[in-house]
Amino acid sequence: MSAVLTSPVALQQRRGLLLGARGWLAVMVAAAVIVVGVPVLNLVVPEGSVFHLSDYYVALAGKILCYAICALAMDLIWGYTGILSLGHGLFFALGGYGMGMYLMRQIGRDGNYQSDLPDFMVFLNWKELPWTWALSDSFVAQMLLVVLVPGLLALVFGWFAFRSRIKGVYFSIITQAMTFAAMLLFFRNETGFGGNNGFTDFKRILGMPIAAPGTRMVLFVITGCTLLGFYLMARAIVNSKYGRVLQAIRDAETRVMFTGYSPLAYKLSIWTLSAVMCAIAGALYVPQVGIINPGEMSPAASIEIAIWAAVGGRATLIGPIIGAFFVNGAKSWFTVAFPEFWLYFLGALFIAVTLFLPQGIVGLFRRGEEKRS
Repeated sequence: MSAVLTSPVALQQRRGLLLGARGWLAVMVAAAVIVVGVPVLNLVVPEGSVFHLSDYYVALAGKILCYAICALAMDLIWGYTGILSLGHGLFFALGGYGMGMYLMRQIGRDGNYQSDLPDFMVFLNWKELPWTWALSDSFVAQMLLVVLVPGLLALVFGWFAFRSRIKGVYFSIITQAMTFAAMLLFFRNETGFGGNNGFTDFKRILGMPIAAPGTRMVLFVITGCTLLGFYLMARAIVNSKYGRVLQAIRDAETRVMFTGYSPLAYKLSIWTLSAVMCAIAGALYVPQVGIINPGEMSPAASIEIAIWAAVGGRATLIGPIIGAFFVNGAKSWFTVAFPEFWLYFLGALFIAVTLFLPQGIVGLFRRGEEKRS
């Protein structure tokens, strides 16, 4: 443990910059593309031009940016702490439902039933909003709930799980059971969350038409900047003493305990932070995609998050982001060209990466650089 905290590499990281020159250049280029490049290509360049970026690809990129945040969150707990969660889709969906509740209230009387209640409540003959919707008309309150509800759930669940020293495959199974139970709960109409159909047909956000190109572009830019911010935050975490303790817990938790550190506080804090990151990603996802339903809580959705991190490269931070773009880009193409083969391709990809690329796509590039040098 002491070797991990005082090694030359660790000391260099402690004294060094958050990123090297190449790293900061890459971040600035990414920021320029997100803030300037994409808006210009979509809003300024005419549609007939070969350089025009269509609304479809902007929406697709915005969706994948949200997925990349989830993959980054997974890397913090799996890649750097050794905690494999198969339930992070639950936190993503809870954040999405928090945003969706606000968006449903913003429909107002523009719904099919021209009622102050959401259409699904009118259809089910509800007469008033349930208590869970008490703050749904306030954007600020709902955004607080987007962070607090998943964060509190993760904190309570993690406290009992980590305090009981549940780890490994047992922890993964419990997290998968948790998200599956939540999915079954949200499927029920009486819970007040839209049942099987969830929330859709959004009209406005903060008084602006949600389908307007300008609004969608603002959402895209916010999502991209959020991903960059989380990446820099994650980089600062893993380069700190706190991050080195997390990696020591991943590699030898028993030795960490013998050296006087309590793994509980470290694991619980990074677990809760990771859950909140996924919730924020879900809140950004819903207004761009236009729908949220219990399907986002399915075990398969949580497993995909782990696949993105594995394909890109665990414990690299940039790898899971690349993995999210690679896998979801392939999914967009496969589900159009060969929809019946997508799941086979995804399974084969995960097996191939596990057997031949244990360090993912990033590891492949690193090996290429080592051979050249």
